[in-house]
Amino acid sequence: MDIRVGDVLVMKKPHPGCGSTRMKVMRVGADFRLTCAGCGHSFMIPRSKCGKKIKSVLRDENATEE
Repeated sequence: MDIRVGDVLVMKKPHPGCGSTRMKVMRVGADFRLTCAGCGHSFMIPRSKCGKKIKSVLRDENATEE
């Protein structure tokens, strides 16, 4: 799955703190750093675990690729 910095991930289950299902990708590597779109909580999750929890990926197609 191709995930880049700036993408918004729609998760299968809501965030326990606020109920939002959207997470913004802040860092990509062996781990992802995600920030909750609802409450702003930032956390790291392994790529293998995160891949199973993603429902869809929202990407701004107008953004320039580097």
